[in-house]
Amino acid sequence: MRLFLILSFLFCVNIYSQQDIVAAEYFKNGEFEKALLSYKRLYNKAPNNNSYLLKLVKSHQQLEQLDEAETLLLNQISRVNYPPLLIELGYNYQLQNDLVNANKYYNDAIKTLDENPNYVFVIGKGFEYRSLLDQAITAYEKAMKLKPELNFNIQLARIYGDQGNVEKMFDSYLDFVELNDTYLNTIKRAFSEFVSENSDNENNVILKRILLKKIQQEPDLLWNEMLSWLFVQQKDYSKAFAQEKAIFSRKPESLSRIEELAHIALNDSEPQVAISIFTYISDIAQDVETKLNAIYYLIEIKTKIATISEYNNIVKQYQEIFNTYGMFTQTFNIQKSYAHFLAFYKHEPSEAITNLKQTLTLPLSSFQEAEAKLELGDILVLQEKFNEALIYYTQIQRNLKNSTISQEARFKVAKTSYYKGDFKWAESQLKILKSSTSQLIANDALELMLLITDNKFEDSTQTGLHLYAKADLLAFQNKTDQSIRLLDQILKEHKGESIEDQALFKQAQLFYLKQEYQKAEENYLIIISNFSDDILADDAYFYLAELYYKKLEQPEKAKEFYEKIVFNYEDSIYYVEARNNFRLLRGDVIN
Repeated sequence: MRLFLILSFLFCVNIYSQQDIVAAEYFKNGEFEKALLSYKRLYNKAPNNNSYLLKLVKSHQQLEQLDEAETLLLNQISRVNYPPLLIELGYNYQLQNDLVNANKYYNDAIKTLDENPNYVFVIGKGFEYRSLLDQAITAYEKAMKLKPELNFNIQLARIYGDQGNVEKMFDSYLDFVELNDTYLNTIKRAFSEFVSENSDNENNVILKRILLKKIQQEPDLLWNEMLSWLFVQQKDYSKAFAQEKAIFSRKPESLSRIEELAHIALNDSEPQVAISIFTYISDIAQDVETKLNAIYYLIEIKTKIATISEYNNIVKQYQEIFNTYGMFTQTFNIQKSYAHFLAFYKHEPSEAITNLKQTLTLPLSSFQEAEAKLELGDILVLQEKFNEALIYYTQIQRNLKNSTISQEARFKVAKTSYYKGDFKWAESQLKILKSSTSQLIANDALELMLLITDNKFEDSTQTGLHLYAKADLLAFQNKTDQSIRLLDQILKEHKGESIEDQALFKQAQLFYLKQEYQKAEENYLIIISNFSDDILADDAYFYLAELYYKKLEQPEKAKEFYEKIVFNYEDSIYYVEARNNFRLLRGDVIN
């Protein structure tokens, strides 16, 4: 008998649940007459279920049966103490343009908070559901006043944001995070929708003013951190650095945040700011590893921006580092960097190889050894000692199978084979790398493979492709002018062939390196004009837009070409960046 009762109960619950699902589906699909009948049956079986009652009321409202909804609500309110019913009754009067009664019942709902502030959870949500935002604000603020341990600042912030009251939104979010600093990154993400790169943007100015006022009135490192974050959004890295130094001076626990800022500045082509930050780290760091890491990046940046006349001074700086810290595993990255500088900048590859082979005698980890051999292989390619280079790359593949550096070595094998003119072997390696776990390697492999496959059949001798590979090698060897001249030869002798747009694009990139921006512009425009259906079209649009935006100071033209990517190349790898820059140049207020 007991088992029978249990089974009967479960059967009834199951039927009830199915009826509930059917009713909800009718309502969701806009079939309100069917929803009304379904919710009537459910409500009649469970008259104290306010959820069914409210769905029944909303079905009546959708069918414009407001009197029936009113009767239902008044009857339920007389029997049950459930504040959201007051909000729904007020809203029912509002639908009838009876604002006097509407506001009366809204206020009655808010007054129930005097009885129990915890009602705010359902009252606030009820007001928000009906987009009664002013009433929701009143409810949340009253509840927090009545019961100070309640914190609805995040709900208030969201509502203020919806209302466009940005200043109050910022204040509420900051009041919330002051008591809940674990939500700091969440708040930053919320703010990122309202601030922009433009420091003169009204929202940026408001947030900066609020934070500076807080720093003055109630010093807390949280506000310095938020101000630093705002400066980073505006790309004011020097100002962000000032805030980070202030934080570190009061709380000298870790330099990781300052290191991160240095890398952000470096990646955003602000080498001088990065130099200032890394210099600070190298001066103040207590542990040798952090200090040497900063020194490594300092010498790397200085090398990249140095002129030929400054190369001897760079050599002296490397020697000073080695004299101070020695030629040990701790300075491995700096030793590798020095070998690269000797080979690719000073054009002293033999000395670079000697130094690297000496580095390889140190007790290196397997990954450090692979990195040294990778650099050694690159220098041998620089010397066009391709077979020797392939030996080192192959050793890395064999010793560290399936690692990212092994995949990089495989790509170097393919690239070296391509430089040699062995396109068939290069292509076979690139086909494997297309599915590399490293997206960067996969993209590079696909790009090189398409170059080979698009050009290998057009000419049985593959003359154009051989010339292009030679020009590519010259560019790798930092022989930029020679590479440009060889690409000119390709453009004259192989005009109309599929290699032409590749030569134009490669040459444009080299012109950019030489700061010959007008020539780069001409090449990109030719690609857009004559090869708009080919694979490099979106690359040309993007790099031309970047050229106008960052070098030629022609924002209107930049906007035009970013827009082309946004509307015509949605699958492009440049789509997201192009869209963001397009919106910024258009002056969108992101909200």
